[in-house]
Amino acid sequence: MASIAIYSVKGGVGKTTFSVNLAWCAASISRRETLLWDLDPANGSGFLLGVEPKKKRDAQSVFDLDRDPSKLIQKTDYSKLHLLPADESIRTLDRQFDRIGKKKRLAKLVDGLSKDYDRILFDCPPVLNEVSAQVMRAADLVIVPLPPSPLSARAFDQVVKEVLGSGKKHPPILPVMSMIDMRRSLHKQARESNPTWPVVPLASAIEQCAVEQRPVGAFAPRSPASRAFAQLWTAIERKLATL
Repeated sequence: MASIAIYSVKGGVGKTTFSVNLAWCAASISRRETLLWDLDPANGSGFLLGVEPKKKRDAQSVFDLDRDPSKLIQKTDYSKLHLLPADESIRTLDRQFDRIGKKKRLAKLVDGLSKDYDRILFDCPPVLNEVSAQVMRAADLVIVPLPPSPLSARAFDQVVKEVLGSGKKHPPILPVMSMIDMRRSLHKQARESNPTWPVVPLASAIEQCAVEQRPVGAFAPRSPASRAFAQLWTAIERKLATL
């Protein structure tokens, strides 16, 4: 089993879109039993997959009440892909973790789920607090979407510091250039500066995920966006194979 965090301290970089599409790739392309765990109280992953929580204000119970996470996991429309949805109860999750006082609470929960899932992906909120620290301790790999902008570069530096600060055995980081439009000079320069990074283009098909409430591979399988996510997932699997 491997756990993968899709994380950035900057909002609006496409974390939820990445999370849903990569989870779909894990389940549909690699045919792996996959869990997408939404840690953002907005439940964006649930929305994109058309899945609502069974009960309101229940997501926090797996952290401070020792509730079995499998009780909250829901099936999606896609074989081998399950979702642990979020809700507003985890808005104060950082304070819950502080109150519990268990630095590896999330990692322990992941270990318990490893018998049922080959891949667990975290859709992370854009925070720098105990939530992000718990994610770094639980993740085997961190994916960082980076639109080409100075603010994104600054955010990436903050992510690196957060990951390095999580301990000696910190997870490796895989930066991914997102929302790339090679017609724009800034985007072209960013690509030339980081030629080995995976790329996900700026594409209408990706924007349509929110309208369709489906991963791009499910409704536009031959699109450049679908191919980009498939190639990114291949890169992730190769990276995991070296760990």
